[in-house]
Amino acid sequence: MIRLDGVHVRHKARSGGIFSRDAVHALTDASLKVGRGEIVGLVGESGCGKSTLARVLTGLQKPTEGEVLFHGRDLWKMSGAERRDDFGSAVGVVFQDPATALNPRLTVRQILRDPLDVHRRGTREAREARVEELLDLVGLPGHTLAALPGQLSGGQRQRVAIARALALEPELIVADEPTSALDVSVRAQVLNLLVDLRERLGLGMVFISHDIQTVRYLADRIAVLYLGRIVEEGRAADVAGSPQHPYTEALLSATPSLLEATERIVLTGPVPSATNPPSGCPFRTRCWKADDACAEVFPVTTFGPAEHRWHCVHPQNSASPSETRTPVPPARSTA
Repeated sequence: MIRLDGVHVRHKARSGGIFSRDAVHALTDASLKVGRGEIVGLVGESGCGKSTLARVLTGLQKPTEGEVLFHGRDLWKMSGAERRDDFGSAVGVVFQDPATALNPRLTVRQILRDPLDVHRRGTREAREARVEELLDLVGLPGHTLAALPGQLSGGQRQRVAIARALALEPELIVADEPTSALDVSVRAQVLNLLVDLRERLGLGMVFISHDIQTVRYLADRIAVLYLGRIVEEGRAADVAGSPQHPYTEALLSATPSLLEATERIVLTGPVPSATNPPSGCPFRTRCWKADDACAEVFPVTTFGPAEHRWHCVHPQNSASPSETRTPVPPARSTA
């Protein structure tokens, strides 16, 4: 449905003198594809490029290099009208914080009608019927239509945001950490809603999160980003069950699972800058397996079974972490 081929995004940033310009490498050689009805999870820590990738997928960010193909057509070779009518209505976005994503001055009815009015979908009566259908689709009662966002709970506001994203019957939903601002109990309800909508509507979905255990539950495939690069990608069961890149293993250890025991991995070493990324593998400055070979060039793609791929000179199946990592002593109490 949508594919990224060798996408680079570089921003100009001022640092130092007045006339000096550094480039922020937000994305580097990113390739990704999303099929109809498929959920792809993007995971990584803050600043790794997840939201930039989301902006590229939704047409809000033009790549510096590379192609964004929508049903085989280059998105940025379309005319503005084609991007707005064909692509714009085919992609919906759910933002991180529903409190700021919804206009506080508009009622829920107005919020859900807005995309229908902008794209002139159907008659006035048809739009009103669609608004009520959307509310029912996300499990909200009819009286919610007259409410302002401030009169709703966080979970209800996020359901309204999801309903708005579905208004134009999109093929793809991009959800940028849609549950991080919600309580744990409400978070589970919203996740279950997204899974149910995928089953009922056949939606493709890109789900962005820093919590790999949440993505593991929701996604069909997982792509792991570090400093603007996709360092590992594959089926969720393969990436989470048999991680090959050390960074993926560190992410898994940072979010404990009730299903299995994991050894906590504490990363040390300097966090690299996006304006001056390290040579070779970007993770080498914090990796317990790094050696001189890791500093030479970015590792080539290694393929495993079922399209599982990674970029690492010393993948996890070559040596167990306990053999190569120095144990971290427990923290001393200062009481």
